[in-house]
Amino acid sequence: MEMQQFYYDNKIVKKFIYATLLWGIVGFSVGLLLAFMFLFPNITDGISWLSFGRLRPLHTNAVIFAFVGNAIFAGIYYSLQRLLKARMANDFLSNFNFWGWQLIIIAAAITLPLGYTSSKEYAELEWPIDIAIALVWVAFGTNMIWTIIKRRQRHLYVAVWFYLGTFVTVAVLHIFNSLALPVGFFKSYSVYAGVQDALVQWWYGHNAVAFFLTTPFLGLMYYFVPKAANRPVYSYRLSIVHFWSLIFIYIWAGHHHLLYTSLPEWAQNLGVAFSVMLIAPSWGGMINGLLTLRGAWDKVRTDPVLKFMVVAITGYGMATFEGPMLSLKNVNAIAHFSDWIIAHVHVGALAWNGFLTFGMLYWLIPRMFKTKLYSTGLANFHFWIGTLGIIMYALPMYVAGFVQASMWKQFNPDGTLTYGNFLETVNEIIPMYWMRAIGGSMFIVGAFVMLYNVIKTVKSGSTVTDDLAEAPALTKVSKHRTGNETWHTWLERRPIKLTIYATVAILIGGVIQIIPTLLVKSNIPTITSVQPYSPLELEGRDLYIREGCVGCHSQMIRPFRSEVERYGEYAKAGEFVYDHPFLWGSKRTGPDLLRIGGKYSDSWHLNHMYDPQSTSPGSIMPSYKWIIRTKLDKSSTQRKMKAMVSLGVPYTKEEIANAKASMDAQGTKIQENLHADPDFAKNYEADKQYALENGIDFVEMKDREIVALIAYLQRLGTDIKVKDIQEQLSAKK
Repeated sequence: MEMQQFYYDNKIVKKFIYATLLWGIVGFSVGLLLAFMFLFPNITDGISWLSFGRLRPLHTNAVIFAFVGNAIFAGIYYSLQRLLKARMANDFLSNFNFWGWQLIIIAAAITLPLGYTSSKEYAELEWPIDIAIALVWVAFGTNMIWTIIKRRQRHLYVAVWFYLGTFVTVAVLHIFNSLALPVGFFKSYSVYAGVQDALVQWWYGHNAVAFFLTTPFLGLMYYFVPKAANRPVYSYRLSIVHFWSLIFIYIWAGHHHLLYTSLPEWAQNLGVAFSVMLIAPSWGGMINGLLTLRGAWDKVRTDPVLKFMVVAITGYGMATFEGPMLSLKNVNAIAHFSDWIIAHVHVGALAWNGFLTFGMLYWLIPRMFKTKLYSTGLANFHFWIGTLGIIMYALPMYVAGFVQASMWKQFNPDGTLTYGNFLETVNEIIPMYWMRAIGGSMFIVGAFVMLYNVIKTVKSGSTVTDDLAEAPALTKVSKHRTGNETWHTWLERRPIKLTIYATVAILIGGVIQIIPTLLVKSNIPTITSVQPYSPLELEGRDLYIREGCVGCHSQMIRPFRSEVERYGEYAKAGEFVYDHPFLWGSKRTGPDLLRIGGKYSDSWHLNHMYDPQSTSPGSIMPSYKWIIRTKLDKSSTQRKMKAMVSLGVPYTKEEIANAKASMDAQGTKIQENLHADPDFAKNYEADKQYALENGIDFVEMKDREIVALIAYLQRLGTDIKVKDIQEQLSAKK
């Protein structure tokens, strides 16, 4: 049999390894800064692009798409070539994938701190960057499938199944969730509104975790764990069950993020049912990974690579047990909006994604540079300080979550809330925030130790060159199953069919959940008293989005006695029909704002943004003085209103034409309210010198950004009253 010689492309792997290390340090550093902002709220006082609300999405994007994303590409480009016995099909596409992805990351690092955001969790980037992501992802997928077609290995190994499933599903999720109507180069509105937007977002959001942070890493696990242990995968049959059941079930589970919200009950229940089922394939994969180490546990004691991988797989098992548990309604009622969710997310991110990446890199880099790891001792130190860092991070956050939930729900014998002031719950968990910051510091110290170890290893090695390999070309065989082939063995040599079947498996759940909610109007009952935002309120809402307020404040009151008592009437689906995008939030660092309108004076809101501690002693909210200093840009208001009309918001032509006059009138009214309030005058006099030095005009206020934000906040929840609801229900009867 004639052998064909070819070269594996190692240079592209090296590029992605370097990018993984760089962006990992960046992502961890921003996360640590955010952890310290809970302890020192004004650590970046006055610097808008370093405020918490703008840095939080930068942190999540840097860790998920920069650190983990580059690790995925590094692992896939290395393993895929060797599993297929073929060089990547096209070097240009490989490099386009690399440089395009880095430019996207840089664009995110610039635009998010500047406040250009869609506000959708894990999908905050604006529409031009979304298009770039789609192009780069398609280039990656094209290169992968082209390489599979050119392969010299007939049957596709399990890792390749997960790579294909990842490509197809992420493409579908990204495209559908990112559908938006642009109103400027860095401003757009989601085509979905309110409940529908929430449904699509968390269909995407949970499955971004499933198909970007999980399935590709399972593929990497199936390749690198057997390599590191020098053992075959424990069970081929279990891997088949693991793959197909996981990709089919995972796509249904996202709506457990929306339990007790205004999402239709049937959609919530589907999310719960499939989330509970998800534990079976998830733990099947974990067991397959751990049992692959049978006969190699003696090596785990001495080999840091295996140590990292064992803890990674264990972290995957813990997170995938906790996820279904959190989807149970009685557990979700306690955990949602609390720091328990932060702990859950970071067990997955730090242990599963972080440690598997570290283990993979410690295995890869010496082989790439044809040398030995500089220091096994430093790698072991990294393992132990990283593990302790995860524990120090996660455990206090679990405690904080339980403390928050307990305090939020406690009542006095007379029926009043025991802790009526939300800040009491915040102050109670400050010690846990200190422990989190310490744990995060330990984790990042380990990352810097790894960076040093890698640099020394690279310097001691040789230049990375493309490896020479040889394998026989594939010979043609029957398209039909042969006598000794099982159905799946036959499918493994039919990559196009396998990809199509995987696509069908992931589409079924999405179609059944999303289409009825988009098309069946009875899912979202209308409320006649709910009207579109005024032009000034619309601009204020965009400022709220720009500053990332949704990262700390929810706008979703669940139908619990404790929440209704604390915040007001629970949320109704019809309230959000004009919200593009929805702003329900997923974490309460501060109180819910759905019914905040009219609760405080205009002056209170201005003082709260100028100096939060002056209105709320003990608050950990930073000041937003630049909003008071900056004039409101009204140049695109009419374009925004026209875009909203295209999305179904009933603005009239007259309302659009008179937008500026409407904004002036509403702004003037708020300015008059401010000047008539004695508290406003008192604070103005106290800070007059500071205001003059920093360009803050407390006299001519109506054209400032703060006035638009006040207009929006004072509107929240005022469209709907309990009386209105009761009258409409009576009319329907």
